[in-house]
Amino acid sequence: MPDAAPLVQVRHVHKFFTRGSERVDVLQDLSLDVPAAEFLGLMGPSGSGKTTLLNLIAGLDSPSEGLVRVADKEISAMSEAQLARWRTRSVGFVFQFYHLMSVMSAFRNVELPLLLLPLSAAQRKKQVLAALDIVGLSDRIHHKPGQLSGGQQQRVGIARALVTDPMLIVADEPTGDLDSKSAEEILDLLQELRTSLGKTIIMVTHDPRAASRADRVLHLEKGRLVNETRAGAL
Repeated sequence: MPDAAPLVQVRHVHKFFTRGSERVDVLQDLSLDVPAAEFLGLMGPSGSGKTTLLNLIAGLDSPSEGLVRVADKEISAMSEAQLARWRTRSVGFVFQFYHLMSVMSAFRNVELPLLLLPLSAAQRKKQVLAALDIVGLSDRIHHKPGQLSGGQQQRVGIARALVTDPMLIVADEPTGDLDSKSAEEILDLLQELRTSLGKTIIMVTHDPRAASRADRVLHLEKGRLVNETRAGAL
């Protein structure tokens, strides 16, 4: 039987912008595949294009040239409105600084993405409680961010990313604001999401310790892929 198509396909992608009469290339003729249920790391110096690549795969931006496909959708050909609808159901986002609403409880923060979907209050409650249970915060559902540690706030952020049951989770420096113990716990959790739930995870990081948890790490420099390392080789 032929191998299954990768979940993410990036083909000959360029991303550039103009500054006056000057063209600034952020990504240059970049192609890659991401299989389903892979934990992929993206590394590179500041300005290498790794966050731009993450944003293209997540549908937050569109390439200047080339193709980006996720599952059966060519997202690089979608309009802004189509991308917004696609992201709501298909992508979960984990950020370095959590981006939680300070006046809302953990429950309400996790519920926010579901408010964009045609679900009843009972359905939303069921999914929120399930997501908070997965990240080990069932006893903190009424706590506001200020009442939680940094690691617990990031767990809320991961529950929010999970709550719509997306096919893809993108994480931009998810351990960058955490102490080493909390960072290890968050990386354990991300690995568990891949192994137990089959989630595909793409993570941008500067930290070799975080990158070592990925199945594969792609290294970017000046908008190009320059190296690839596999688990255990970092």
